[in-house]
Amino acid sequence: MAEADILDSWGGRLWRRIAQFLIVSVISLLYRVRVFGRENVPAEGPILVLCNHQSFLDPMFSQSWIRRPFLFVARETLFRGVFGRLIYSLGAIPIRQGQADIRSIRTVIESLKKGRAVCLYPEGSRTLDGRIAVIKPGFGLISRRAHAPIVPMVIDGAFECWPRTRKRPRLTGRVGVLYGKPISPDHVEQAGDEAFAEELTALLRQMHNELRAQMGRPPLDYSTPVPTDW
Repeated sequence: MAEADILDSWGGRLWRRIAQFLIVSVISLLYRVRVFGRENVPAEGPILVLCNHQSFLDPMFSQSWIRRPFLFVARETLFRGVFGRLIYSLGAIPIRQGQADIRSIRTVIESLKKGRAVCLYPEGSRTLDGRIAVIKPGFGLISRRAHAPIVPMVIDGAFECWPRTRKRPRLTGRVGVLYGKPISPDHVEQAGDEAFAEELTALLRQMHNELRAQMGRPPLDYSTPVPTDW
């Protein structure tokens, strides 16, 4: 069955609702998830959600008690076996990591043009120390082409639950999620790709420390360079 058929069929929509409820329920209980700013996520129409990347659990936290389903982009190597069929049935979009995958970018833009919500992690890979790396230019192009508002989003606590140095996640923790106010595609176009990437980096870092304050945690120091693996 084609991807569009999976997402649009009655059975596909029901399956995604059930899976979302079960996954979010378990995750919320295990990690005591607190969500802020849900009112900033539009109930309909295209939205491009851009989030920091702390762990493999991020897609589960990103969807925390938001009624409309998000589509996620996952590296192509994950679409194998039973797990691959599972994430495909949930609408995940495969992408070749470490290179410009024009096919996947087109799929994201087409999904947005159909009024869907797509969540991307613009850092490109999981954080090495919990902080947010500099965002690369290019995500503004997707917003402009699809004429989709950008919803900035941050997660805190997931890095401690499953850092890159651990093979398996800890089954306890405390995670916070914060959705920011939508940024119009007109603003993105006026800013330009380079300037908007800098603006988004600063915004996500600011939101991250705001979320940490809400969670009773000290702010992170962004005065020194954030390590990356690219």
